[in-house]
Amino acid sequence: MATGDRQEVAYSAVRVARLYYFQNMTTAAIAEEMGTSRATVSRLLSYAMENGLVEIRVHDPQELSGNLEAAITRHYPLRSIQVVPVPAAAGERESLQRVAAHTAAYLNTLVQPATIIGLAWGNTVAAIADNLSTKTVHDVDVVQLNGSGAGADIVNTFGESLVSRFAQNYGGKAHSFPVPAFFDYADTRTALWRERSIKAIRSLQADASILLFSIGAAETGSHIHTGGYLDQQDRQDIRDDGVIGDIATVFFRADGSWRNVALNARSSGPDLDRFRHAAHSICVVSGKGKIPGLRAALLGGFINELVIDEPSARLLVQELEKNDAPARAEATTDSIDNE
Repeated sequence: MATGDRQEVAYSAVRVARLYYFQNMTTAAIAEEMGTSRATVSRLLSYAMENGLVEIRVHDPQELSGNLEAAITRHYPLRSIQVVPVPAAAGERESLQRVAAHTAAYLNTLVQPATIIGLAWGNTVAAIADNLSTKTVHDVDVVQLNGSGAGADIVNTFGESLVSRFAQNYGGKAHSFPVPAFFDYADTRTALWRERSIKAIRSLQADASILLFSIGAAETGSHIHTGGYLDQQDRQDIRDDGVIGDIATVFFRADGSWRNVALNARSSGPDLDRFRHAAHSICVVSGKGKIPGLRAALLGGFINELVIDEPSARLLVQELEKNDAPARAEATTDSIDNE
């Protein structure tokens, strides 16, 4: 078998393994989705087992030709990129379900004794919580990264319940963050950050080895934009600041800059520099509407692991390659001019 053929078989085997083991799809359903036979699906599963692609979890071989993960890695040196198989015709709900199920399974491979997990609440993390499978681990702490209170409701149960669900899944301890998502005054936040109880929570946030989050954006119906957290002036302020997305209610621009965005002075979220230093800074993306924010977050260096649905990954790669085209053309012109 030629090298190219072996790579294609390996790529297909990984795709089938992910659908079978992470998405819990039957061989018949996989065959229908891939336009092949159940016998072929079975052979690919056997190939995956025999060639070490599947052990307890799915291992994707590095540098496969045409691999979306490899294409993204050429632009962004991430620790891990996992593209979740999703049909191009799938709706938003199915796409989110598949990505969430995949992430929940992957998370179980990372959580070890004494792990601290930091959660940025939102619709995507809520979907991951729905797909968790129980794994009891000693001394796990799950901490909320940003407050979820809005208006007079300082303790919003949305963020608190997510932290509790993750902690219960791993037999760990939940640490909610009972502060507003945004303070009315930056001075209030500064004063509260001096309190011992708040310092203890922020210390856990700083020590988290796993940070789990998605990209928030107005265009995608992000919870921060639909849940009553931002008033009319806030919305105008982030437009004036050129904001394209947020992570844990901390906003950033298309170039990845964030420090002088006005609303961030009142946000309860952690400095985005924290995401650059976590062992596992896992961004989970489902939906093409998040691509502009994702690209900005990648430029900012806030992500070192990415889980993304296949159609969105293809769009990301297309945009990256389109942006590369002028640079390649300019390099070619310079080369001709120098001859």
